[in-house]
Amino acid sequence: MEAVKAGGTKLRVEDLHLSFGGVKALSGVSFELREREVLAIIGPNGSGKTSALNCISGFYRPQKGAIHFDGRDITRLAPHTIAMLGIARTFQNLQVYTGMTTLDNIISGRHYLTRYGLWQGLLYWGPCQKEETRHRELVEDILDFLDLEPVRHKPAGALPFGTRKKVELGRALAMQPKVLLLDEPMAGMNLEEKEDMARYILDVAEAKWTTVLKEPPTIVLVEHDIGVVMDICDRIVVLDWGRKIAEGPPAEVKANPQVISAYLGAEE
Repeated sequence: MEAVKAGGTKLRVEDLHLSFGGVKALSGVSFELREREVLAIIGPNGSGKTSALNCISGFYRPQKGAIHFDGRDITRLAPHTIAMLGIARTFQNLQVYTGMTTLDNIISGRHYLTRYGLWQGLLYWGPCQKEETRHRELVEDILDFLDLEPVRHKPAGALPFGTRKKVELGRALAMQPKVLLLDEPMAGMNLEEKEDMARYILDVAEAKWTTVLKEPPTIVLVEHDIGVVMDICDRIVVLDWGRKIAEGPPAEVKANPQVISAYLGAEE
């Protein structure tokens, strides 16, 4: 699979420190996310990967360091404010609305982009109707792209695990993100489901998935499947015990002795 050509800096993480009591989750972690690239963050369990995503998306506030997005300091902003700026995410532990249908789960991602008020919504005319049509057009694109049309009216809680992963990805895409944070999107999937998810991620990165959105999001991927990471990512950041031990193109990282010792292991 061909990696996406990257551009200028989209997001910058600088000297991030995060502790929980005496446990250091992140110790001086720094990296950049470039426009139109797929950046992977890998490392052993407990290395700080999800903590880094939680800091970027505002769920955690680091004790030290800074995060800049499009030149703006977002380190102390609330999660909903960061989402409104254009950073969407999926979660390691699924966070779909189990009692809502697939369609409604994805539409919920459009909530913060809705501009009409209560009375306009009740009357449903003029600008309100046009805006609703645009929302629906994008959601239909997402359902078609992720092959979710057959389950559009089924409650998310009744869907297989791999399908719910796609629903969560669809909701994140509905937010029209500039940056998309994917926290282990292939965890718990079989080989066929992983191959499909890898294809979806590449198609999102290359703007092949929709006629509504013209600019593809920049992607940060946390994933344990090293084969997938090597195939679809432009660069890799490696964490171990909360510290960055390597950063670079896949081939360079794969050959790094420190990475092999800490995470990859020697090949037979």
